[in-house]
Amino acid sequence: MTDTMKGVRVLEVAEHTFVPAASAVLADWGADVIKVEHAVRGDAMRALGRTGLLDLSKGVHVLNEHSNRGKRSIGLDLSKPAGLEVLYALAKKADVFLTNKLPATLAKLHIEVADLRAHNPKIIYVRGTSFGVRGPDKDKGGYDQTAFWCRGGCAASVSPAELPGVLGQPSPAFGDSMGGMTLAGGISAALFKRERTGEPSVVDVSLLAAGTWAMSAGIALSMQMERAWSTPMPGGTQMANPLVNTYETKDAKYASLVMLQGHHYWADLCRHLGRPELTTDLRFDTPEHFMANGAEAVGILREEFKNRTLAEWKERFQTLKGQWAPVQNTLEVVEDSQVLANGYLAKTTTKEGTEFELVASPVQFDEEPTPTSRAPEFNEHGDEILEELGLDMERILELKAAGAVT
Repeated sequence: MTDTMKGVRVLEVAEHTFVPAASAVLADWGADVIKVEHAVRGDAMRALGRTGLLDLSKGVHVLNEHSNRGKRSIGLDLSKPAGLEVLYALAKKADVFLTNKLPATLAKLHIEVADLRAHNPKIIYVRGTSFGVRGPDKDKGGYDQTAFWCRGGCAASVSPAELPGVLGQPSPAFGDSMGGMTLAGGISAALFKRERTGEPSVVDVSLLAAGTWAMSAGIALSMQMERAWSTPMPGGTQMANPLVNTYETKDAKYASLVMLQGHHYWADLCRHLGRPELTTDLRFDTPEHFMANGAEAVGILREEFKNRTLAEWKERFQTLKGQWAPVQNTLEVVEDSQVLANGYLAKTTTKEGTEFELVASPVQFDEEPTPTSRAPEFNEHGDEILEELGLDMERILELKAAGAVT
């Protein structure tokens, strides 16, 4: 962890990934994050590992680790007065309270803004919701697949019209992770404001807001052009600029070219393709001819790219001036030389000592990769946290006997 957030204490009452991912980032930045879990079952994310959907053969619940790295855990029953009393005591010493509970649950448990502010007037109150805190669906729950991906416009926009349905998210917790990073940024801004003005904020981020923000450029263009944004079928022909396209290689992999000034880069690309004569070809010798004969250029490029493997093109394109990238799967990403050189993967170990890696938090400070640490076991720090509140063992045992704490 870095020391950027050292001295900041975050109190979390949240489950799954969206909101916990936000405090996981803050923990990577050095904040002390206390995760309050259900007194019996813990975070529902833990149970996901027992459904058969994940491979736990190596003893690592990577989805739980992703969203709960670096935290401390305590099990509390907030439906019991004594459990709520402990939460309020924790809130008195916290800078931030973070939750994704539905409005009815917040009211039932007495953990709304006013409830927390009654015990700590300066606490920053943070809500992660599915659809926002106003409007007809403000009380409804959801997941990133529903609120971020589908309702936010991503699914329809990325699914070519030729497909019989729509594409799902490219990764588990895809929208959750981006929404969590957005929350972390909002919390940082609220901490900065309080530092400057003394005034605490209520911070709200919804998955729907994060999804529409991710699609914001397409939405803006859609409103301007008065038609919905859509993605063409893979390998489609960019007639005006053949250097903005994806081309299949000899080994059935793909190279993506995004050279917006197509004709400017044409001669250099032709040299790297081993086809310098195309530079003076009358079909492509001027920007106007190049654009007018884009379909022919696409056909030539398709043939040329199939002459070599992606690895061969990567080597050949080391000196290419234009912008391009190999299309990589998730296993290829973790072997990418740039990912490794910049520390975009972080190593840690489970409590039992099993080594594993996670994607590091994307923000780096002082030119150093951001390290991480493991997620806590359920209630691993329960007694420790209670003792920090000044409770002696006799009182702790009383709370346990009452079922208020785990």
